[in-house]
Parts: sequence; structure tokens; C-alpha cells
Amino acid sequence: MAGTRTTAIIVASALFMQNLDSSAVVTALPAMARDLNEDPARLGVAITSYLVALTVFIPVSGYVADRFGAKRVFLMAILLFGTASAACGFANSLGELVAARVFQGMAGAMMVPVGRLLLLSGIRKDEMLTAMAWLTMPAMLGPITGPPLGGIMTDLFGWRSVFWLNVPVALLGFALVAWKITPLPVQNPGPPDIKGLLLVGGALATLMAGFETVGRGVLPAGMPAALLVLGGIVALLALRHCRRATRPAIDLTLLRFPSFHHATLAGSLFRAGAGGVPFLVPLLLQLGFGWSATQAGLVAFATALGAFAMKPLARPVLRRWGFRNVLVANGLLAAAGVAVGAAFSPAWPVAALFAALALGGLFRSLQFTSLNTLAFADIPRERLSAGTSFYGTAQQLPPAIGVVIASTALEVSQHLAGRDALAVADFTTAFLVAGLVVASAAPLALRLPRDVGAEVSGKR
Repeated sequence: MAGTRTTAIIVASALFMQNLDSSAVVTALPAMARDLNEDPARLGVAITSYLVALTVFIPVSGYVADRFGAKRVFLMAILLFGTASAACGFANSLGELVAARVFQGMAGAMMVPVGRLLLLSGIRKDEMLTAMAWLTMPAMLGPITGPPLGGIMTDLFGWRSVFWLNVPVALLGFALVAWKITPLPVQNPGPPDIKGLLLVGGALATLMAGFETVGRGVLPAGMPAALLVLGGIVALLALRHCRRATRPAIDLTLLRFPSFHHATLAGSLFRAGAGGVPFLVPLLLQLGFGWSATQAGLVAFATALGAFAMKPLARPVLRRWGFRNVLVANGLLAAAGVAVGAAFSPAWPVAALFAALALGGLFRSLQFTSLNTLAFADIPRERLSAGTSFYGTAQQLPPAIGVVIASTALEVSQHLAGRDALAVADFTTAFLVAGLVVASAAPLALRLPRDVGAEVSGKR
């Protein structure tokens, strides 16, 4: 059977397929709208429906993995994702496209936490950091490589090729998982928490729909705000239920572990700030600097190179300084890596822009790896399925919130300046706001014990 690194790479390739797809589709939207005779704004529902389905079905992933076997569920998720991707490519109407995207989202909801469960259940604590370093790469690479790849594929082969690209990747991933990944024993998790799943799913669906449509003109005026209010109310009811249920859909007792508590809550704050970067950088380079989409995509790819450079650094850095110190110091460096975007101007040499984006990508990737590893450092093996479901759910909303924060900062700056169109100065404000949100998460790590996660990091 596969070793830790091989297992991590196999699982990560499936996650990369999902992250690449969700970001590449954005670039193809104008071509899709023309071909399907739809308004581009309406095509936004193809993205929203996918994200809502993805978010809603993550809480049930742990139960399904325990009940039917994690390897079997992961294999079926990969197969369903590839099939749904092919169906998206064959869609001839908005309705067909949205239906296929919903099935894609359902499959993606199983791939992310169940893949992580397969990886973590078969490794020792001292192997966790290496495994999570490999697994974190898709989260960084997908949003960066997706837009330029989506643009190139759309220009050369049409928008349908963006979806069909997933089919051979899914087939290869299916074969590798079937061949190399060791199955986990099937468990009897008892009856599912139907009420909790409905409440959690309803809250996540309405909140995600609200965040993804606010300020975009996709829904009637006031509807996104109503969705956010409704989502908040249902979320409170879900939290109340999960505190009282015997086997809740979301196990809130996991927050009693300081490591999981920090990675989930403070990590969400970090993700919200960092989530605005993939949105802001391409817009600045195209709208502010007047660059083409291809030029902007190639320079923005520097973030991915920075993320790659982080992989060999994570283990020695955390072994030398430990999780607590790294999360504080590197969190501030990551904040600076975001805020430096406020200084970008057309006068900057391309090499300087590239270097700044690469360095920012390195700091953010190290922070993601640290958070994602720390989250499971103290979770008992028998509670990993509950932990992966909870953590996977908590990872969905912050990036969407980050885009809302960034777009709101742009609009407020433009309005206060009385401009009819976005200018470079508006992006200055947005990058500073995003940097402040990232920085606000760093001091929270000071509450952690000094030796938190020492068994994983190797710090003594």
C-alpha cells in the first residue's frame, strides 16, 4: 500500500481537481453566457449552486464515510465528480448546467473531508505535518492556476473543455485510489442526526447563497440580505440543537481541544482576509493596470510558486519554533504579504510584483499548512470523521466572506471618492482592509499553550 507522501499526493490531486474547477469556471462564464444565450449575471447561479451544494453536504460526509467506508465513499465521489463534470460540458441550457453543477457540489463535499479522513487515519502524529503540507497545496494552487488555465482552455477549445478536463483526471484518481489507498473499517455510527443535518445544511445554504450574491445584481434587491438574516437565525437554531443532541451533525465538543478551537475559529478569520487576494489581484492588474487576462494570470501565478516553495520549509520551521510562535509571527508576515498589494502601481517592475506575490503566497501557504495540521494534532483517531466534517464545514464560508469584504471595500472607496469607475486607489483600500483582517487572527494564537502540537511539530 501507499506511503504517507504517496497517499497525500493521490488525495491532493482529487482536491486539486475540485479547486481548479471552481475557479476556472469563473473565467469561462462570458463564453458560456454567449453560447447558452443567457445574461452573464444569470450564469452566476452556476457558481452559486455548486458552492451551496458543496457546503450543504459536507456535514454529512463524516457519517456517510463511517457508515459505508471512507475509501468506497471517496471513490464514488471522484466518479460522480467526473461524471457531473462531463454533464456540465454537454449542457445545452442553464437548467441542465445548474443541475449538473449541484451534483458536482455534492461529490466535492464528499471528496474534501473524506479524502482528509483517509489520509489522517493511516498516519502517525509525526507524519502529519508532511502529509498536510502536500494536502494544503490544492487550496493555494486552485484559485491561482484556475483563471489562466480556464481562459486558455476557453480560447483554444471552448468553454466545455474546462469541464471535460476533469474527466481524465477523475479516471486517473479513481484508479490510483482503488490501487494504492488502504480501506478503513466500516463503523456503525448509529442513526444520523436528521434534524441537525437539516438545520446545519439550511443555515449553510442560505448563508452561502447570501454571501455569493450580495452586491452582484443576481437576485432582486434585498434578497441577499434576507438570505443572510435567515441564515443567521437558522445557524443559531442549529448551534442550539447541536449542543443538546446525543450524536449531533456538528460535534461542538471538539472545540474543547485548544488546537482544534484555534484552527477552526481564528483560522476562519485568517481565511476570510486571505480569501480576498485571489479576487483582488487579477482585478487590479486588469482594471487598474490595463493588463490582459493572460498577462494578469501569468503574474498572479507567482502566488502558486510561493506556495510550492513553502512545502520543504514547513517542517523545519515548525520544528524550530513550534505552532504557537509560527502562527503569531508568520500570521503577521502573511498580513504584510496581503497589505503590500496596497503599494502596487503600474510603475512597479514586473519582477518586483512577481516577487511580492510569490513571497505573500509562501507566508499564506505556511499559515494554511500550520492551521490545517494543528486542527487534528490532538483529535483522537476515533473522532477524526467528526473532526474532518466540522473542519471542512468551517472552511467553506470564510473565503466567500473574504470576497464580500474586498468588494465592499472597493465600492466604499469608490463611492467616497466620487468616482464612476474603480481606480488603483480603491484597490489600495481593499488590500489594507484584507491585510488587517489577516493580522487580527495572529495575536489569537498567543492564547495557545506553548507546547501545543509538539508531538506533531517535533519541537522540544
